[in-house]
Amino acid sequence: MAHERRFLAADRQHVLGRLGPTLRAGEAAGARLSDTASARLARELAEPVMPAAVLVPLLERSGGRLQVLFTERADHLRRHPGQISFPGGRIEHVDGSAVNAALREAEEEIGLPATAVEIAGFLAPQMTVTGFSVTAVVGLVTAGDFVATPDPGEVAAVFEVPLEYFLDERNEQRSMREYLGRSFATVEYQWQDRRIWGATAMMLERLVSIIK
Repeated sequence: MAHERRFLAADRQHVLGRLGPTLRAGEAAGARLSDTASARLARELAEPVMPAAVLVPLLERSGGRLQVLFTERADHLRRHPGQISFPGGRIEHVDGSAVNAALREAEEEIGLPATAVEIAGFLAPQMTVTGFSVTAVVGLVTAGDFVATPDPGEVAAVFEVPLEYFLDERNEQRSMREYLGRSFATVEYQWQDRRIWGATAMMLERLVSIIK
């Protein structure tokens, strides 16, 4: 039966192969995809949409097992305090691209050097209710012994979850929500005592759909 299927294997080469088409399409395609959605959300929020980028770090641990790295945002932050997220933030003029912004933010937030990341691909831009259009850059961390050094000003904690956990559809929790008078489907995941929801969970769902 469909709900009994498990997807427990997704090694480095499999992920690179599945994300390859998104990498070849590049950021220009992602920008075009986000134009319409950004304009619509800007009208509904009555304010401009800000471009942002996050890095979805995949770390290869013992036995070729891939882990997804997450951050827990500091409680004192103005936007999304305490939420589970990926390293990232607003795309600044000095960045020039979503990739540069994602890598810069990852180095600032968790001490991950850009030279230790192999860009694997992109996820379609994710709109947030706080007015951001977020491009997710998927990166394979080439340093197998990487240990995060979180910036306490932005990050309360860093943790990893096996990628296979998200590939098992039994770990998905689906529901309907309403915003601005519209109903929409959402997904979230519960890993130990941490709730992964919102835009982060939606990005994970897109990543999983590509890998599967």
